[in-house]
Amino acid sequence: MALMYWWQIFSISWASSKVFSKFSPKATWPWLAIKQADLFFKALIIFLERFLVPKEDQVLIDSESMTDATKEIFMKMGLSEDDSQLSAEVLMVSDLRGCESHGVSNMLPIYVERYGEGSRDLGINPKPNFKITRETPTTANIDGDDGLGLHVLPKAMEIAIEKAEKYGSGSVAVHNSRHIGMLAYHSMMALEHDMIGLTMTAGNSLSSVPTHGAEKRFATNPWAYAVPADKEPPFVFDIATTQVAGNKLSLAKRVGAKMDPAWITDSNGNPVLNEVDLPDNREDYMMLPFGGTRENGSHKGYGYAAVAEVFCDILSGMGAGFLMPPNTYGEMGHFVQAIKIDGFIDADKFKKDMDDFLRGLAETPPVEGQDRVVYAGLPEFEETQIRLENGIPYHYKVIEWFDNIKAELGLDFELKKM
Repeated sequence: MALMYWWQIFSISWASSKVFSKFSPKATWPWLAIKQADLFFKALIIFLERFLVPKEDQVLIDSESMTDATKEIFMKMGLSEDDSQLSAEVLMVSDLRGCESHGVSNMLPIYVERYGEGSRDLGINPKPNFKITRETPTTANIDGDDGLGLHVLPKAMEIAIEKAEKYGSGSVAVHNSRHIGMLAYHSMMALEHDMIGLTMTAGNSLSSVPTHGAEKRFATNPWAYAVPADKEPPFVFDIATTQVAGNKLSLAKRVGAKMDPAWITDSNGNPVLNEVDLPDNREDYMMLPFGGTRENGSHKGYGYAAVAEVFCDILSGMGAGFLMPPNTYGEMGHFVQAIKIDGFIDADKFKKDMDDFLRGLAETPPVEGQDRVVYAGLPEFEETQIRLENGIPYHYKVIEWFDNIKAELGLDFELKKM
């Protein structure tokens, strides 16, 4: 099961080869012998420094203890033990890969608040009645019943994988769901089956304008692909269709980072072309599609956002996010697909060809002033090993939140500092 697949990642140390072999069973990593400090430097350079927690504000926490704490909080919100475990795992994979914007720091407080709303229009249903509303041998449409996507969407991907095992590909749309966390988690579920995974999500949590638009029409509408390899870390491409992921804005706010030019607009939709602080009021800015301005290719980000809207919201039967009633804010549609490689080519040959491809990218000579060239998924894979060994660097305010919620809810977890 995919759930056990991820849990094995958490239960091993940095030095264990299991964490590599689960992604790629034949992995023989030349850089396993590299000193940890050097590995840290190499992984660090790809992450935008503005989103990193300042060293003086960091508290290093063991990933297993954080997973246990997060699971306990979800159970207190009314989720089943299995759904709580899965939801905690999705968040922890995000934190381990260095994607704090979609981990416990940013998302767990929001989920707790939404579970407490008491209104199905705004809140999250802790015990959704997950059901298939339409199905063919290769496709399905699922009603998520306002359940949190962290535990709804992995079940949808499992259905897609089962269909792909039988028929070569499986595609599943989900309607009436909520936030799914880091998309890469769901796409990566396909890897151990020698499949390519695709995930998209969209909804009416509007934040982004179309090119030349003065009103919001999209959420960040991200995509994620995961492609297996043999001895190299898998190719995992997870992006928002905006200039920067929406959750990174609140992360930047917490660490005191500024917005780059053409990340956001002013309240009238005009691109802000200088470095600024993120406004406190969400009505004072909107997000721009990737490219930023038309001259720099924002029509491409706009187009990708529109495609996600079609596959996630319209194909699932919800209709476009910006046409949904305002009282359904937070309603999300999703789309996952699993493609079986041996429906096209021998899987072993494909993975060896991927090795050659990915190694060739990573061995590209860097330009002057840069340390190296990476491909999507490589630095996140390396960062996971660092954080399994050293702990995950959380902002001290995040740990304060855990202390407060523990007291408020009468919980028993203990966060282990590294």
